[in-house]
Amino acid sequence: MPILEKLTGYAEHTTSLRRPGKKDAPDFTRARNPQAVRFKDDALVPNNLRWPLIIYRSAVDLREHHDPAAVIEELFEANEWDDTWRDGIYDYVHYHAKIHVLGVARGRGRIRFGVNKGRISTLKGGDVAVLPEGPSHQCLSADDDFFVVGAYPPAGTYDERTHDPGDRRRVVKTIPKVAPPRKDPAYGTGRPLSKLWKKER
Repeated sequence: MPILEKLTGYAEHTTSLRRPGKKDAPDFTRARNPQAVRFKDDALVPNNLRWPLIIYRSAVDLREHHDPAAVIEELFEANEWDDTWRDGIYDYVHYHAKIHVLGVARGRGRIRFGVNKGRISTLKGGDVAVLPEGPSHQCLSADDDFFVVGAYPPAGTYDERTHDPGDRRRVVKTIPKVAPPRKDPAYGTGRPLSKLWKKER
């Protein structure tokens, strides 16, 4: 599935077929209240107490005449979240030392966030999860067609970590230095993310 989706994404970027375009991408969002969860450091992974994980349920209207992954990609990119990718969510505990977003393009998956002091959430097509740096995540089970689109804010990059003690010691020092993004990946400027993720330490 991931290889096919990556090839499809490349073809769509090249031809613009089944893509709504960045200008129209915001029209595919639905107003949703954020579900915000904070996770304490559990000694395995740092998690993040100052900024919550945010989940928007059914935030993206995945219309049939557009590729659902393309809709999410265009939406994220319209809000300045770039370096998009298509894949699943790893089935082992991992976290990132940088901010990223996950938009579910298809299927349903049971995801454990936060390891021992966390919670299990079911994510399905149209859901968007915005992860600050630190919280772990792991796919416990999923439909065969489950896959997500990931992206990063302007100052973010892919930075995967596992529960290695050395990694954790380094990341605990860098997490407070990460700045909040200027725009919400789903809703743009001045939306829930800016209110829930404050600059103040």
